[in-house]
Amino acid sequence: MDHGFLHYPCPKQTTRLIWVFGISLVVVLTLQYSELPIFNSISLLLSSAKASFVRESYFSNANNTSFMQQDLKDSYSGVNGSSPKNSTEEREKTAQNGDLKKPKMETLPVIRMYMTSYADLTSQVSSLVDQQLLEAKSQIENAAFTSNDSGLYAPIYRNISMFKRSYEIMNRMLKVYIYKDGEKPIFHDWILEGIYSSEGWFLKLMEENKQFVTEDPNEAHLFYIPFSSRLLELTLYVPHSHSRENLIQFMKNHTEMLISKYPFWNRRNGSDHFLTGCHDWAPAETRGRLLNTIRALCNADIRTGFKIGKDVSLPTTYVRSSKNPLKDIGGNPPTQRPILAFFAGHMHGYVRPVLLNHWGNDTDMRIFARMPHVKGNKNYIDHMKSSKYCICARGFAVHSPRVVESLIYDCVPVIISDNYVPPFFEVLNWESFAVFVLEKDIVNLKKVLLSISEEKYVEMYERVKKVKEQFFWHSEPVKYDLFHMILHSVWYNRVLRM
Repeated sequence: MDHGFLHYPCPKQTTRLIWVFGISLVVVLTLQYSELPIFNSISLLLSSAKASFVRESYFSNANNTSFMQQDLKDSYSGVNGSSPKNSTEEREKTAQNGDLKKPKMETLPVIRMYMTSYADLTSQVSSLVDQQLLEAKSQIENAAFTSNDSGLYAPIYRNISMFKRSYEIMNRMLKVYIYKDGEKPIFHDWILEGIYSSEGWFLKLMEENKQFVTEDPNEAHLFYIPFSSRLLELTLYVPHSHSRENLIQFMKNHTEMLISKYPFWNRRNGSDHFLTGCHDWAPAETRGRLLNTIRALCNADIRTGFKIGKDVSLPTTYVRSSKNPLKDIGGNPPTQRPILAFFAGHMHGYVRPVLLNHWGNDTDMRIFARMPHVKGNKNYIDHMKSSKYCICARGFAVHSPRVVESLIYDCVPVIISDNYVPPFFEVLNWESFAVFVLEKDIVNLKKVLLSISEEKYVEMYERVKKVKEQFFWHSEPVKYDLFHMILHSVWYNRVLRM
C-alpha cells in the first residue's frame, strides 16, 4: 500500500513490532520509576480528583473588613492602676516538620497538574470558615446602636451593641468540634463542686450540648480540648514532690499527639483551639504550643502569660452543692448592710497578712483570718450579705472565689490583686460595679471606700444585682448564663482577632 512518502510492505509485522516495543518500554519505566506516587498509590489520583471537585464548591475571596480594636490593655491599666507586664516566660519554639522525600515530579508533568494535597483541601475548607468569621466580625463592629435590651442592662457592658450582636451571631452560627482523644479522668470528666468547679461545669455542659457541638471538623469555628486541670493534678501529682514537671510534660505530649494525628491544628497553628483550666497550675500546664490556643483560665495573671484579647478569664465559682448551685443567692438591701467591708480567709500569699495587720482591729470593717467553721458556711455568707463591700484579696494566685461570691450575695467587690484580669473583661465594664485597689494602697483602703458617695454605692449595688445573673450555673443552660458567657468570650476573642 502506498501512502505518499511512507511504504509498508508488511503491516502485520510492523504492528507486532510496535506492541513488543511498547511493552518493553512500560517494563523499563516501571523498574526505573517504581518509587513514584503513581505506582505506589493509585488512590492518590482518585483523592486528588475528589479534592479538585470539592475545591470548586467553596468560596475563595474573603471580604476585607476593618477592625476597630478596643484598647483593652489601656482599659486594664486604668482599672488596675498598673500597666500589664510582659511575661517573663518565653513561648517554646514551634517544632519544625521534617523534610519529606520529594518525588521526581518533573518527570510527570501531567500528574503534577492534578495533584491536590490534603493541606490544600484543608485550606479551602478553612477559607469558608474564615469567610463566615470575617462576616461576623464586620457585623459585630458595625452593630446598630442600642442603649438597652430586654434581659441586658447597658451600664454593665463596655459596648452593649457589640455584645448583643456578637451573642446573636454566636447562637446562630458557632460550631465547636470536641476532640474525642484522651482518657478519663484527666479528659472528658469533671468535678462540679468546690473551688475549681468552673472548668467542670463548662466541660460537662459543652460535651452534652447539641446546639454548638458538631461532629464535622470541617465546619468548626473552634476546637475544644476537654481536659480538667484539677483532675490532672489529682491524678498525676506526686505528693510532697514540689514538682509539676510531669503534669506539664503530660499535656505537652497530649498536644503533640493531637497535632500529629489530625490536620486541624495546622490550619491556624492552634489559634482556633481553646481549653478551660481553673487550677492554679493551669497556666503552667498549658505552656508551649498550647500558648497559641485561647486559654480560659481562673488564674488570669498577665505576669504568667495571660494575654488580654486572646485568653479568657474564667470565673472562680465555689459551688457548694452540684444539685443546687444557686443555693442562698442574694443579700440584704443597702439600708441593711451595716458593715463597711468584710474579708475572711487563709493568710497565704503576701497581700492578706498586710490587709489583716492594717485593718484587723477596725470597728467599721470585719477583716479576719479563717472564721470558725459553721455548717453551710452560714457565718461567712451572712457577713457577705450584710456588708457594703466585700474584699477580694489575692492569695498565692491572683484569682479568688470571693469575686463571684460578692456578686451572687449582692456585695460590691473590692479587688486587691495587681495584674489580675477579671472575668469577661472583653465585654463587661467592671469599673461600673466593682472597686479596684492596688496592693500597695491597702493602707488607704478605708479612705478609698469612704470617699465613695452613698449615691454612687447604691448605683454600683444595683449594677451588681444586674450582672450576677451572668455568673450562675444551670443544669440546663439558659440565655446569658455562665456557660454561654464563657463560650461567648472564647468566640468573641476568636472573631475579633481575625
